[in-house]
Amino acid sequence: MGRLAGKVAIVTGGASGMGAATVKRFRAEGAEVFVADIQEDLGGEVAKETGATFARLDVASNEDWISLAAQVEKRFGRLDVLFNNAGVVGGENTVDRIDLAVWNRLISINQTGVLLGCHHAVKLMRRNPGGSCGSIINTASTVSYVALSHDIAYSATKAAVRNLTKSVAVWCAQAKTNIRCNSIHPGPIDTAIFSHAVPAGTDMAPIMKALNAMAPVGRMGRPEEVAAAAVFFASDEAPFVTGAELVVDGGMIAVHPDLPRE
Repeated sequence: MGRLAGKVAIVTGGASGMGAATVKRFRAEGAEVFVADIQEDLGGEVAKETGATFARLDVASNEDWISLAAQVEKRFGRLDVLFNNAGVVGGENTVDRIDLAVWNRLISINQTGVLLGCHHAVKLMRRNPGGSCGSIINTASTVSYVALSHDIAYSATKAAVRNLTKSVAVWCAQAKTNIRCNSIHPGPIDTAIFSHAVPAGTDMAPIMKALNAMAPVGRMGRPEEVAAAAVFFASDEAPFVTGAELVVDGGMIAVHPDLPRE
């Protein structure tokens, strides 16, 4: 414990799933944390439970980011960590049946939202007392490497986050900002995002069975396992790690399809 003592962090999508798990872990490690989410009731509960601060944030809104940055600076005078975690799936959207409204929504949240977070975090971190420094962590996906045929929007946006992260990392390094930027690539993690991706009333039992069978380890990941990866990137244990990708998927993308064996 204490790996993030004295640090101030923002966790977007902090009201549920991997975001809520990361808020709890960051707080346990000693950080002051802003739970940034559009889900006010859930976000407020997480903040109350952990001693964090809730801030309503639509990640696709530049005005909301400006307001949050001002709130963080006024209260603590610094920002050390941004976990750009908020994201949504598109559901059944294929290249022949793409819904442009869904496409544009995912671009605005999964891609523009990450960009805006990086932009405002860098501005705050460069003004930190004692000198420019900080860690930005972007939630990408295993879908950054291998695409979903049924969700072209999610596939495209998560691939974009992978390279956006590298662009931010390289610029920050070359500008001598002492700000790092890395991405986490979860595989199937046991959160509510899967139930949101299927029609209401769908029998989830066979879907959950298939999800548990995706990785060689034979189970879905836990939100806390992603939070542990975020702690490493956020901590002072990773000063030479930037532009990196940490895959948290139980070996899913490490295995090639094989022929049946007796």
